[in-house]
Amino acid sequence: MECSLADAPFDPASELSRFGGRVDGCGAIASFSGVARPLSKQGSDVSALLLESHPRLTLLSMEDIAEDARKRFEIRSLRIVHRHGLVAPGETIVFVAAASPHRRAALDAVDYMMDRLKTEAVFWKREDTPAGSSWIEPTDDDYADRDRWDHSPRN
Repeated sequence: MECSLADAPFDPASELSRFGGRVDGCGAIASFSGVARPLSKQGSDVSALLLESHPRLTLLSMEDIAEDARKRFEIRSLRIVHRHGLVAPGETIVFVAAASPHRRAALDAVDYMMDRLKTEAVFWKREDTPAGSSWIEPTDDDYADRDRWDHSPRN
């Protein structure tokens, strides 16, 4: 289980390659990369996304999510990399990967971790647009995505 904060752009393909090189004996590797959007929900151009974090609390929140995924799904290895600081549109914000003997556990683990990261990881997010800056919170849909795991069977 590896979680880290990145304060500079990183390459998700390189992360996946390194991760894949350390998961012998697994039949499945699933990953997800999230990218900063160029437009706000209101349709304004986003010049930057600021992700403020608390180095220890943010990392602990990520590690808790990873540990819960490890316990819930039959995964042998996982990796989370999350940016903090200023992120330009098009840059990768988050990379999540899981390895398992079988595909369903790996796919579900990645989906589960993303739903939890989006709503529970300790970050403060601000979008900068020509009209000004605004703080963003998880949406009702984000919480609904997370809450569906409370009603799904455990693997």
